[in-house]
Amino acid sequence: MNGFIFSSSISRYIFAGVFLLSQLSSRLYGQPVRVVDVCVYGGTSAGVIAAYSAKKAGKSVVLIEPGLHLGGMSSGGLGATDIGNKQAITGLSRDFYRRVGKHYGKQEQWTFEPHVAETIFKQYLKEAGILPLYAHRITSAEVASNKIKWIKLERVQAQWYTKDPQTNRSTRLLTQTIEAKQFIDCSYEGDLMAKAGVAYTVGREAASQYNEPLNGVQFRDKHQFPDGVDPYNQPGKPESGLVWGIGPASLAPNGTADRTVQAYNFRLCLTDEPANRIAITRPDGYDSTKYELLLRQIAQKMPKELTWNLMHFVMMPNHKTDINNCGGFSTDMIGANYDYPDANYARRDQIIREHEQYTKGLFYFIGHDPRMPKHLRNEMLQWGYPKDEYLDNNHFSPQLYIREGRRLVGDYVMTQANCEGKLIVPDAVGMAAYTMDSHNCQRLIVHDRNGMPMVRNEGDVQVGGFPPYPVSYRAIIPRKGSVQNLLVPVCLSASHIAYGSIRMEPVFMVLAQSAALAACLAIDDKKALQDIDVPKLQRLIQAQSQQLTK
Repeated sequence: MNGFIFSSSISRYIFAGVFLLSQLSSRLYGQPVRVVDVCVYGGTSAGVIAAYSAKKAGKSVVLIEPGLHLGGMSSGGLGATDIGNKQAITGLSRDFYRRVGKHYGKQEQWTFEPHVAETIFKQYLKEAGILPLYAHRITSAEVASNKIKWIKLERVQAQWYTKDPQTNRSTRLLTQTIEAKQFIDCSYEGDLMAKAGVAYTVGREAASQYNEPLNGVQFRDKHQFPDGVDPYNQPGKPESGLVWGIGPASLAPNGTADRTVQAYNFRLCLTDEPANRIAITRPDGYDSTKYELLLRQIAQKMPKELTWNLMHFVMMPNHKTDINNCGGFSTDMIGANYDYPDANYARRDQIIREHEQYTKGLFYFIGHDPRMPKHLRNEMLQWGYPKDEYLDNNHFSPQLYIREGRRLVGDYVMTQANCEGKLIVPDAVGMAAYTMDSHNCQRLIVHDRNGMPMVRNEGDVQVGGFPPYPVSYRAIIPRKGSVQNLLVPVCLSASHIAYGSIRMEPVFMVLAQSAALAACLAIDDKKALQDIDVPKLQRLIQAQSQQLTK
C-alpha cells in the first residue's frame, strides 16, 4: 500500500489499532466524523425524498433533521394538499400520495392525517436503509475551493437515542461533523445554504426589479378587515396606542420593495370526535388583549359560523381538520416573523413559541371569552386536540408553517413571467402549477376617504389560472463560480411572488428527487453541479417517471 508492504496479520492489527484510537478520540472529544457521498439537511418531505432517491441510486447518505419528526409541513398539519394541477405532481411525489391512498383504501389520496404522512415518510427511509440523524442542527460549514468540505452540527438535546432500522437496537448518536461529496439543503430555512456563504435574499423585491406587477407591496382586498375597524386601544384616541397586532409602518405604494415576510401560522389538526378529543384549555401566558381586533372585526361584520369565516376548515379523514387562515384576523400571526429567516436558534425558538401561544390562545378565546357571540363559542367548543396526533408535543403540531424565508439567488431566478408561461426554461427539472399565493405581510393603519383611520392588512396575493410550468435547474444550484456541490430545492432561486406559486409540498418533493439525481450525476461524472450534462440529467429524471413539460 502506497509503496509499503505489510504482512496481512500486522496490517490487521495496525488498522484495528488506528480504528480503536479514532473511536476513542471521537468519544473523548465528542466530535466523530462521518463521511458519506450525499448529505441531506432537513427531514422535510423534500429531505426524505432526496435521501431516499440518492440511496436508491447507490450512494451513501445521511439525513439530518433538527427536530424529532419527519415530513415537515406534510406531517405537520398541512393535510389538505395544495395541488394546483396534478399533472405537475409526478415521480416519487405522486408515489407519496398513492401510498397515502393505499393507507385509506384508495388509488391515491390528497387529504390525510399527520401521523399517516409521517409513517409513510418513515417507510421510505426504512426501505432505503437510512437511519436519520434527529435533533442535530448545523453550526458551521467549511468551504474551500468553492466546495463544502464538511458541516459541523450541535445536538438540540443533550442526548438522543434512536433505533437502527437493520438491527432494531438503540444507538446513541454522537456524529457532529459530516463530510460529503454533495450536499442538499432541504430545510425550510436554508440554513446550510447560508452557512456555506451562498448568495440569498429575504423579503419582497420591487415590482420593477424583474418586471413583476404582483411583487413588492400589494394592497388588495383578500383576507381583509371590513371598513370601520378602529386601530386604537381607546377608539378614536391615537394617544391610547395601537391595538395589539398592528404595526407602526405606513402603507407604501404598490410594488415597493421591503424586507417583510408573508405571515406564518400553524396548520391545525383538530377533531370533533368526542372519543378522540382533548378539550382546548387556557394556555400558559394567555392574554385576551391579543384578540381585540377579532372582536372589532366581528362587530362590523357578524359571521354566521366559524368555519370559512374566521378560519379555513378542511376536513381530513377520521373527523380531523387542516385549519388555515381565513379573513382579516385569524390564525396568521401577521408581522411576528420578520426576524425568523436570519435569526439565531434561540430567537427562532422564541418566535415559534409566540406563534404557538397566539394560536392556542385564539382557540381558547373564541370558545370561552363571553364577549364572543354565543353561536361561535358553541361551535368552537365542538373541537379539540386529537389524542392520537403529536403524542410527544401535547397533541399540538411541532412544525410552524415557514411559508417563506431565505431564497437562493442563482444564475436563474424564477419570476412571475415563468409562472404565467411567458418565459419557458430549457433546463427543467420539475414543474410547478399552483396559484401565485402570498399571505399578508403587514397589518397597519390606512385612512378612508373621509380621513378616518382604520385597520388593514397588506400583502395578500392570489392570482392563478395558468397551466403547469417548468422550474429551472439553475434555480436550485448556486451561481457558477460559487459553491459547486450544494443543491437547494426548497429555498430555491425565485422572486417573492414566483416562490408563492412554487412553494408547495408536492413541488418540493419533485425538485428534491431531481436534486438527488443531479448530486449523484455530479459524483459519477466528477463534475461541479454547474457543469453537469443537463440533458443527461433530464433523461435520468424522466426515467424515474417525472414529467418535465406539460
